[in-house]
Amino acid sequence: MKSITVFCGSSFGSEDIYKEQAILLGQTLAKNNIQLIYGGADVGLMGAVADGALHAGGKVIGVLPYFLQSKEIAHKQLTELILVETMHERKTKMNELCDGVIVLPGGYGTLEEFFEMITWAQLGLHQKPIGILNIDGFYDDLIKLVQTMVDKGFLKQINRDMLLISNDIDDLLEMMKNYEAPTVGKWISKDKT
Repeated sequence: MKSITVFCGSSFGSEDIYKEQAILLGQTLAKNNIQLIYGGADVGLMGAVADGALHAGGKVIGVLPYFLQSKEIAHKQLTELILVETMHERKTKMNELCDGVIVLPGGYGTLEEFFEMITWAQLGLHQKPIGILNIDGFYDDLIKLVQTMVDKGFLKQINRDMLLISNDIDDLLEMMKNYEAPTVGKWISKDKT
């Protein structure tokens, strides 16, 4: 993997460990010569992961819609900042630039970005690994919900297994490097679940 997109919050959240792990993720990507692709802001976990990578000598590309320039405050020290018109263009560009995705804690926007990328993978639009860095159990309830989707017949287990989860950065990166996309399609029929 040469580049990884990171989706995360534009705030720091309530626990110091979120910021600490975001910085460490940026540093780890840089040390592994993996370019960081992210939302382009210098606030919250977004700024922390970018700063971690930049201070460790990494390359960082931000993708930011024009209308968020004043709200999320564009990071001034990036390797490259790409400005786009819409949120959809932002996700499309981030997908084009990356070989995989990591999700850190965040709010609605982070979840929306994550679910669009995992849906694209489920539909076979890309075969990139998608990982959740489950810092301090932040995503435990979401992981339970995804399993409920399987248990209640709305999601195939093979599509659930596309989601890579770890609370350890190195472990998650290793899982992503060894990821093989499923060859089975999304659709569930009456006969097959």
